[in-house]
Amino acid sequence: MNAFGRLFRVHVFGESHGASVGVNIDGVPAGLPLTVEDFLPDLERRKGGARGTTPRKEEDLPHLKSGVFNDHTTGAPITILFENNNTRSADYEKLRAFPRPGHADFVATEKFGGYEDYRGGGHFSGRLTLNLVAAGVIAKKLLGDTIHVTARITEVGGIADAAAGLEAAIAAKDSVGGIVECTVDGLPIGLGEPFFDSVESLIAHAVFAIPAVKGIEFGAGFAAAKMKGLEHNDAIIDASGKTATNNAGGIVGGITNGNPLVFRIAVKPTSSTPKEQNTLNIKSGEVETFSVKGRHDLCIALRVPVVLEAVTAMVLADLLLQVQRIPRIWK
Repeated sequence: MNAFGRLFRVHVFGESHGASVGVNIDGVPAGLPLTVEDFLPDLERRKGGARGTTPRKEEDLPHLKSGVFNDHTTGAPITILFENNNTRSADYEKLRAFPRPGHADFVATEKFGGYEDYRGGGHFSGRLTLNLVAAGVIAKKLLGDTIHVTARITEVGGIADAAAGLEAAIAAKDSVGGIVECTVDGLPIGLGEPFFDSVESLIAHAVFAIPAVKGIEFGAGFAAAKMKGLEHNDAIIDASGKTATNNAGGIVGGITNGNPLVFRIAVKPTSSTPKEQNTLNIKSGEVETFSVKGRHDLCIALRVPVVLEAVTAMVLADLLLQVQRIPRIWK
């Protein structure tokens, strides 16, 4: 439900306009140096306020409530809270009657009987990716200096130039999606357990916890369906397992092969578009026209790279702990 991982176990909680959002992380080795300052660079990358993102601004300062003592992890579960201070819940009163197409509004009401916190999307809000980024900061520290996780936007609104794609969306006064690519260098051979705990399975599971993600592909991805076998196969060229090409994306048989792990995700347009659209008025029972007011991202994909890095690092840290490549006491 709200927890993920076997040894490096992450549990997220909170709502967009509640008192706070937060994360509990179990399985972190004792002795890992950790301070508030460690979180700030990645948390800054996730913040809104830039062109095309939500104007909602929060301090996003992490409050370390447990599991850290004298600037080192204790081996106990780590609890981190982020306060919500800049909320405008009144913007969502009208949406109570008009569930946004493409958003969780309608299904959340049906599932939870109307008791859900609908303000700002509640527990379904992208605000909770703050929790994932915080967990990712710790996971990246566990990966050490030899494994590097990097994500970047490769396309916005079907345009390779992200800035041009964003400007086209602004001109159209509509939201837009994008594609984000993640690369991991320095992974050892042998991570992953076929069948259900393959590296692809675990990463895909974690990736779909990011709101608005609608697709994922590894290596050549869907293009592989159009290739011949000789074209797609990655020739092994030395004893380290290095391959001439990387259509497999660094994973064969669900197991890392020592080459860069490469995958891409598709991020859908923001449901909260300023354009007029039709939806069911729950109170009247009629389909009516409405437009979404309030503060929303025009392109969610712009803020996704650091979140994608985080969930990827979470998966990899968990796998490395399972094969004892990360010690239980950090040195």
